[in-house]
Parts: sequence; structure tokens; C-alpha cells
Amino acid sequence: MAELSTHTPGSFCWVDLATTDAAAAKAFYSELFGWTAQDMPAGDAGTYTMFFKQGKSVCGAYGMNEQMRSQGVPPHWASYVAVDSADQAAARAKELGAEILQPAFDVMTIGRMAVIKDPQGAVLSLWQPKEDDRTMLVNEPGCWSWNELQTTDTAAAKNFYQSLLGWTSEVQKGATGQDYTSFKNGERPAAGMLEIQKEWGPVPPHWAVYFSVGDLDASLERLKNLGGSQDGPTIEMKDFARFAIVHDPQGGHFVLIQMLVPTD
Repeated sequence: MAELSTHTPGSFCWVDLATTDAAAAKAFYSELFGWTAQDMPAGDAGTYTMFFKQGKSVCGAYGMNEQMRSQGVPPHWASYVAVDSADQAAARAKELGAEILQPAFDVMTIGRMAVIKDPQGAVLSLWQPKEDDRTMLVNEPGCWSWNELQTTDTAAAKNFYQSLLGWTSEVQKGATGQDYTSFKNGERPAAGMLEIQKEWGPVPPHWAVYFSVGDLDASLERLKNLGGSQDGPTIEMKDFARFAIVHDPQGGHFVLIQMLVPTD
């Protein structure tokens, strides 16, 4: 069982779904991944759903408010990266050219967060934990496993995130032959990055969220039976992994990946 119990600054620490139909999304993901759900009061934000697997938390979800809907914000998975100070990290992001979508604010007693849009347009949440870190189940079938920046200017994005979070990087050839940037936070893998290609269509810069599955073909069949769809073909990485870009019935995009080699 792979667990995440500490939020090292510069590491991704949480993902959650913003959706137009929280009840439908809760049913969809519970059936797809075998999650159990618990609704929790979230003050003025209404209800926040925590998802669990094997008794450990895996992610969250909430219904978008009227302001988000009126601004045309689509259903989406959001990525959170841990920082020592949400206020200082947001200020630094602004110095580096980011837009502050939400200045730092307290999330009840559990943490403090800010939401930024990087210079290319990808949105990221900065999370400063205040209480003891919650143990999460990760890198297991049905669990979150990876975060990947898909952007229009990888050179500029690399400079931005390395300056903001202290990451290092290296470039390799990815599954489709294009350059793939791997970020590290110290000695640990932090995230990936690739450049949006013209043939993808009007894909905006964003942080993509990956979920592991044990059998990709069976998971895709289940997803489609539940009303989700696959975008493009399944991609094969020889002797390493198979993955597919998909979306839920409300339109939230994510990636299903079946690892063919063990992961820690």
C-alpha cells in the first residue's frame, strides 16, 4: 500500500474536482474507482465531498458556485502543491508573472491556500497545511498518481516553476516522440510537462491529473458504461505504461494510466 502522509514543500499533496453536478460526479467516480464518499460541511462554500479507498483519503470534490459558472469555468480537476507559506508563494508567483486568482485565505483550521494562473494560463493551487497531514492512498489502482503540466511554452513554464518551487528538471523523449520534461523536488519526482500540440485542438494550458488503474481496457469500458468518454486513442509506452485521456459525464478531464512496471 503506497501512502502519502507528509506534505513536503514543492510536492503535490492533493487533487479535487470542481463540477456542475456534485451528486452525479460522486456516483460516477465511486462506481469507476471503488471509492466511498463522505460529505462534509465547508462553511460558506457549502458541502465538500471526501473520497476514500481502503479507509484512506484519495481526493475531494465540490459543486461549483454560481460565480464560477457565470464566468464559464468548466468542470475540472485541480492540483495542489505544498508550500511553506501560501502568502509568500503567491507573492513570488506574482513577481514571476502569474495572475492571482484567489489571494491566500484560510480553509477552516486545516490549511491556508491561494490559487494562481501561471504566465501561460495553467491554474494551480498553493497549499500551506496547518494541521497534521492527512494520510492519503496514492499510486494504487483507483488512486491519484501523477500531475502533468500541458502548456504552450515549456521553456518559460520550466523557468517559472523552478523559480517558484525550487524544482530541477530534465528532458527526455516521451511516448509520442515529443520532448517530455520531468521535474524533481529534491531527489523525488515532482511532476511532468509537455507542450500542447496543434493537432490536439483548442486545449488550454492546464495541470492534468492521472489516476492509476489495474486494467486500463476494463476501466475504459466501465467509464463508458457510466457515461464517460475517451478522448483520442490509448497511448502505449512500451514495457512501461498504457494511458488514455478521458472525461466524466459533466466534462471533467483526467487521465487513466496502467503501469506495466512497479512504482514506489
